[in-house]
Amino acid sequence: GGWLFSTKALMPNFGRLNPMSGLGNMFSKRALVELVKAIGKTVLVGTIAWMVISGQTEQMLALSAEPLHTGWAHMGDLLLTGFLTIVFGLVIIALIDVPYVLWNYADKLKMTREEVRQEAKESDGDPMVKARIRQMQREMAKRRMMSEIPTADVVVTNPTHYAVALKYTEGKMRAPTVVAKGADEVAAKIREIAAEHKVAMLEAPPLARALYRHTDLGDEIPAALYTAVAEVLAYVFQLRTYSTHGGMKPAVPGDIAVPPELDPHNAASGAPGNNGTMQ
Repeated sequence: GGWLFSTKALMPNFGRLNPMSGLGNMFSKRALVELVKAIGKTVLVGTIAWMVISGQTEQMLALSAEPLHTGWAHMGDLLLTGFLTIVFGLVIIALIDVPYVLWNYADKLKMTREEVRQEAKESDGDPMVKARIRQMQREMAKRRMMSEIPTADVVVTNPTHYAVALKYTEGKMRAPTVVAKGADEVAAKIREIAAEHKVAMLEAPPLARALYRHTDLGDEIPAALYTAVAEVLAYVFQLRTYSTHGGMKPAVPGDIAVPPELDPHNAASGAPGNNGTMQ
């Protein structure tokens, strides 16, 4: 390749000529403090030096009249006295300056910790944003759950406070699976969608409570509830046969037995109730 000429570097940058930006740097708080400190140190050291020199002027002038060996000794004493006096002044400056330096360092460290917290906040995410994301995830999960209700075989209800939708495909599932569950308003929505899509619903309060308490979405039902759920599904499948082919209408199951330890409403389970919301 050949020479590459660029005129960009030759173009004037008027931003560099802005006097306000230069003044801002010159008269920042830190720059002013350092300027005051430098002036103070200079004035103090200069004052001490002047006091030493003015106080020893006559003695220094008298050195020329002294013998050589005593003159050198006397001059050494004068220099040592002046040096120690200036050192004393510098110690005073240090006693004033060191606390300020320590305070300034602690202040910078505090600012650094604030920056670390801010960086952690930015990297981990704002709590409000994270809460909003969790809320959106819950809403999406709820919508997915509601979309599964039409595929359910039966919805077991409490009858108003709880609703649990079950699905069972023989040969594909080891046991009936929970596709939707909810309490109060969510339970009402489950019943509404089930009715809209003609999904069978059965009131069985103990079973509904046990399923709601001991299962999550996508879970197979507990083995201890196999018998109770089998009775429900047998009724549902008989009801489908009746609806399709006619014949004798199956009787609605009566009290469906649920192990006492699985029913939260049963005192024998030792589990607290849901603040009087159970039937």
